[in-house]
Amino acid sequence: MHLSPLNEFHTSLGAKLIDFAGWSMPVFYRGINEEHLHTRSDLSVFDVSHMGRIRIEGDEGEAFLEHLCTRSLAETAVGQSKYTHMCNEDGGILDDLIVSRHEGYWYVVCNASNREKILGWLTRHADGRDVLLTDETFETAMLAVQGPMAIAFMEEQFSLSLSELKRYWFVDGDFSGLNYSIYRSGYTGEDGVEAVVPAIAIPFLLPALFGDDLQANGDCKPAGLGARDTLRLEAGMPLYGHELTEEVDSLSAGQGWCVHLDQKDFVGADAMRKVRDAGKKRKMVGLELEGKRIARQGYEILKDGEKVGEVTSGTWSPTKQKSIAMGFVRSELADSGTSLSVDLGRKENPATVVPLPFYKRAK
Repeated sequence: MHLSPLNEFHTSLGAKLIDFAGWSMPVFYRGINEEHLHTRSDLSVFDVSHMGRIRIEGDEGEAFLEHLCTRSLAETAVGQSKYTHMCNEDGGILDDLIVSRHEGYWYVVCNASNREKILGWLTRHADGRDVLLTDETFETAMLAVQGPMAIAFMEEQFSLSLSELKRYWFVDGDFSGLNYSIYRSGYTGEDGVEAVVPAIAIPFLLPALFGDDLQANGDCKPAGLGARDTLRLEAGMPLYGHELTEEVDSLSAGQGWCVHLDQKDFVGADAMRKVRDAGKKRKMVGLELEGKRIARQGYEILKDGEKVGEVTSGTWSPTKQKSIAMGFVRSELADSGTSLSVDLGRKENPATVVPLPFYKRAK
């Protein structure tokens, strides 16, 4: 079991730890709902050190990533990040990634469950190219500071200028010789940043976030992966292993905006062009269910008693106070307002197709 550089901090606060992709990670500290709502109203810190972090150096780094990523990266400026997918030859999604261009190298952040797969895929396609791959996952930590107060807090505590930093842009810096990167990004639907720092910097960083006693009694509180999941679902963000898998192409998953089929060729492009030209047979939709019961992954979506799709994620929304879900349905049933139902086991539960995201923060 891999341990985060924040493991002692988690255990000192009595966090509920679970095995997540081979890492011992906190699912909650005080409770998922409380942590969820605190993130929406104030700010929370999430330990996301389990995410894979891979540095790519060499003269062919750009061409290498262009060949593997669905999104065009050629015009990415130094200091800019882009969300993209990597797919197999059949168009199935290997992972969704954040790719960033730093001075002299590229940086890839992938899902924890896919780190070894993506490393293997990159290594396979790097053969014969002038690229150097370095897995920095275990020598660094990654923290997400999220919420409407996140930017002001980070500026005050760390004397940073982040207000003018656009979403999906980042800054590099160093503190006492320790290099760090702060990205204006996140996975909650709120404003905030994600920071990659050396693992050895954590003992110096935690008091600035949570106070000298590390009891997290101030406005900045830790939150676990449970709240991170309910927050991302409200924000309509896909999760690998749920909305995104190797059995799903990027277009059908509703992520066509990060697929540049007309600008370039990449691994899986030919297969996705066939999907585009033939028309998508199924689409990703949002669902609101009547009542308080939750639709879980794999539950059947029905129309007049006939299976027309399947739930990929579902939860009780602490913000909307409704049962919400995402799932795939036949394309002709994907319009907002369509009446469907979900088989919850004992009965069919009425559900309505609604626009995604379920929640959008005020600007």
